[in-house]
Amino acid sequence: MSQALPPILEMRGIIKEFPGVRALDGVTMTVQTGNIHAICGENGAGKSTLMKVLSGVHPYGSYEGRVVFEGALMTFKDIKASERAGIVIIHQELALIPELSITENIFLGNEIMRRGLIDWEEANRRALDLLARVGLSVDPATPVKKLGVGQQQLVEIAKALSKNVRLLILDEPTSALNEDDSENLLALMRGLKGRGITCIMISHKLNEIAEIADAVTVIRDGRTVETYPVQAGHVDEDRIIRAMVGRSLENRFPDHETQIGETIFEVHHWCVEHPEISGRLICKDSSFFVRSGEIVGFAGLMGAGRTELARSLFGRSYGRWQSGRMFLHGKAIEATTVVEAIRCRLAYVPEDRKTLGLNLLDSIKRTIVSANLSSIVRSGLLDFEREDQVAERYRSALRIKTKTVDAGVTALSGGNQQKVVLAKWMFTDPEVLILDEPTRGIDVGAKFEIYKLIQESAGQGKGVVLISSELPELLGLCDRIYTICEGQVTGVLDRGEADQERLMRMMTTTSALATP
Repeated sequence: MSQALPPILEMRGIIKEFPGVRALDGVTMTVQTGNIHAICGENGAGKSTLMKVLSGVHPYGSYEGRVVFEGALMTFKDIKASERAGIVIIHQELALIPELSITENIFLGNEIMRRGLIDWEEANRRALDLLARVGLSVDPATPVKKLGVGQQQLVEIAKALSKNVRLLILDEPTSALNEDDSENLLALMRGLKGRGITCIMISHKLNEIAEIADAVTVIRDGRTVETYPVQAGHVDEDRIIRAMVGRSLENRFPDHETQIGETIFEVHHWCVEHPEISGRLICKDSSFFVRSGEIVGFAGLMGAGRTELARSLFGRSYGRWQSGRMFLHGKAIEATTVVEAIRCRLAYVPEDRKTLGLNLLDSIKRTIVSANLSSIVRSGLLDFEREDQVAERYRSALRIKTKTVDAGVTALSGGNQQKVVLAKWMFTDPEVLILDEPTRGIDVGAKFEIYKLIQESAGQGKGVVLISSELPELLGLCDRIYTICEGQVTGVLDRGEADQERLMRMMTTTSALATP
């Protein structure tokens, strides 16, 4: 009988403090050699901080506790030290330089030298080999900016393999990927496991954890709740949720009584051209309507045109408008800029909160009031007392986890950043609230809170448009669901008649929908 391998990693009693906050409070975790080990927890639970301790981002001496890797105590002073030991982390925000080639990115800081010069011929040869190992058939001279997000993720893994990685850490690796790219990445992780590489995966997607993980560690409020082995395909998702949020979620979606009123927002025959490719329509004769108190979903495959439609409606902030009309309470409105869209009482929470939703240099309170500054102006000057009052009101109402609204938005977890973006647009008092992937990269506990906020907005008589790649989310929240394929609205289903199979069929056909 073969003897079990010793654990590749042991973290014992890890304590990490920041000014006024204990982010990690005695976390303990053991990772077995050759396993795929999942780490779960709510946003702000301490998962990423723990991985930053492991990878040397937070150097030895800045935390308490022990990190033992392959039987030896690790005292990493920086991330290069951890990489030399064979530990490589791929962060949620990919660390690639868009203008550089794949080869340049893979070997950046680790260049292949010959007689004092970079040996580009050898670098390209090795890059080709690494790309083949991750299943990416692309010329290594290609600039990274020309790659899709899924391909960029594979380049990051190829970069890790170039460093002789033995423990690969992936932080929310599929959060920005479509379904096919996610499946490809999970298959690659299985392949890495087959080659003896241990993986730690931080993820909120319980279905992926159920599919691929050998063990799960749950962290809550900076403490380890439990670690246990699992059998792929037989993970108890309810157990993970209870451990994550500290309570049982009997229903993934809050109870909600729908009170739908009159039509408040209509879009007729909306056509928008691609911003760079003349003649290519990204929105094709799209029509839909939203009623007061109604949550209307938009379902479509990646690239179907959901985000493009939403952004083009909100001040024509994407593409080149060709034709079509918008109506609010039956009256035609012109919203050719974002400022005009806000005046028309439209609001848009973008898919990419860090690029389009937040100014990462701003404080929480400044962000919350930024889209409606005129309401806190007194005698031509900003009323800072009023600014504080508004920010505190939304901090309390949306349960934003922060000690002070003067803190920067970068200090918040992803879920709390999303709440700040929601607060910013709710403060404009919109009649129509467009939400684009509002729960992307957010844990199940924070999702439940976001769902309640969405329902509360509808309960106030607003019309809510919800774009989501998660069909269960649309089915659980929406009163009606439109489908989009290749830039065209292809159908609509009421809550009672919608299911995943019917939606998927409508998401893959370009049959036209009659005007509302």
